This record gives sequence, structure tokens and C-alpha cells, in this order.
Amino acid sequence: MSKYVQIEFVAVSTEQKNILIATLAASGFEGFEENDTALKAFIPENVCSISLVNEIADRLQVSFNKTVIEETNWNEVWESNFDPVIVDDFVAVRAEFHEPAKGVEHEIVITPKMSFGTGHHATTHMMVQQMRLIDFRNKTVFDFGTGTGVLAILAEKLGAKEVLAIDIDEWSIENANENIRRNHCSRISLQKAASVNVDNSFDVILANINKNVILDNFSTMVNSLNPGGILLLSGLLPEDKDDIFRKNEEYSLHLIRTDVRANWLCIKYSR
Repeated sequence: MSKYVQIEFVAVSTEQKNILIATLAASGFEGFEENDTALKAFIPENVCSISLVNEIADRLQVSFNKTVIEETNWNEVWESNFDPVIVDDFVAVRAEFHEPAKGVEHEIVITPKMSFGTGHHATTHMMVQQMRLIDFRNKTVFDFGTGTGVLAILAEKLGAKEVLAIDIDEWSIENANENIRRNHCSRISLQKAASVNVDNSFDVILANINKNVILDNFSTMVNSLNPGGILLLSGLLPEDKDDIFRKNEEYSLHLIRTDVRANWLCIKYSR
């Protein structure tokens, strides 16, 4: 049975937790638990770099404890820390063990495994809010870094004719596939991949990942976006905005809006 390393950061503020989650998620950490003053981050033991954790902790001036744990009842750990994500009267994202939501247009039921980090509830919320304002009917959609598949599932529910969802993590692909079946979707193509094929083109691109991945793939995403298409980005911190804006100076996408929620940033562009 494979082992995981638990890194627990203690006495951390909300802002520090958000920065830690964004930074660690980009460094191979697969899941997070948080409470008011602490954050636990989990990573397979064979890819854990304590020197990197020390560097991040020193930069933020926070302390941490390391524990090696067995992968025992792993899903129970995530389920016990997963709360439904309810976006206005539009969408509820919940697990099977939650009561059905009332008064929402769409309900998505998922199995909340490691691909759904608690720190990304705010980014999911903003992405879903902005998706409400996009016409998905008969559109082609690319979901970059699909995770649990929530955004791809919602895109199909909103009328997309074809959705390509990719993720680099095998665990996420398995989880997304399970959730796609659970929500009776039939127009989503799921692939394990690190980037979009340059031959593809889309009307809407959804990228809820992190700054480094977005910057590394910005050119490909822009070139894959059909004229008049929408590029919706999150998984970003407010201080990432200038880097994204500078990158877009090379391509001149039209900025539609930016939103911030719980110290996470969402940016919406059109071509």
C-alpha cells in the first residue's frame, strides 16, 4: 500500500492558507484539509520534497509538522472535510451523502476524492458563476485540468455539444470518469494529458488550474480559441493578475471582467 506524507502548517492566516494551497497544488500535492488556523497538505511519499516545503514555509514565515501516513480510508478523510458548493440559485455541487439541494437550477453529484481540494471551493464558485453568463448551447468546450469533472459536467448540462476534459493526474481522470457517469453525461471526452492538442479549436476554454500552468499554456489556449470565444481562468491569487495581464499583451484578448472571492482570482477574456 502506498504511503502519503501529511504536511501540517499551524497558526496560519486565511491569506497564508490560500497561498500555500496554490503553491503546493502546483508542486504535486494532491489534497488539502483546512480549519480556522491550520492547513494539512497531502502528497505521495515518493514525490515529496521537504526542501521545497521548507523553502515555501520560510518564504511565508510559517511552521509545519511532517507525518507519514498509510493510504487507509483515504476517501473517508476527504468526505469528512467536503461541504457542498452552492452557487446562488444556479448550481449545487454535492456528494451522495449530502441531502439533495433545493431551489437550484442544476445539481451535480460527485465523489469528493483527492482531486477536489478544499481550497478550490472559491475558485469553483467563481467559475460556475461566470459559466452562468456564457451561452454554451451547441458550443465546443475545453476543460483544462478537469479535476473532479465538475465544470465539464456543468458545460454539458448547459447545452455544450462537445466537451474535451483533460487532466495530467491519473487519480483525477478516474474520479472525473466516475462523476461523468454518475451525472449521466454523454458528450464529454476525457483524456489524460498535460496540454491541449494544437489542432483542436473551441468556443469556450475553462482553466481552473494555477498561474504557472496557465502561463505555460497561454499561447496554446489562445490559438485554440475560436473567434468570439471565451477564455475563463481561475486557480489564481490576486497577486497573479499582473503576470496574466502582461502575458495577454502578446495576444490582445479582450478583458471582460475579474472577480475575487476568498482571496482567489477569476479572469474572463473573449477573443
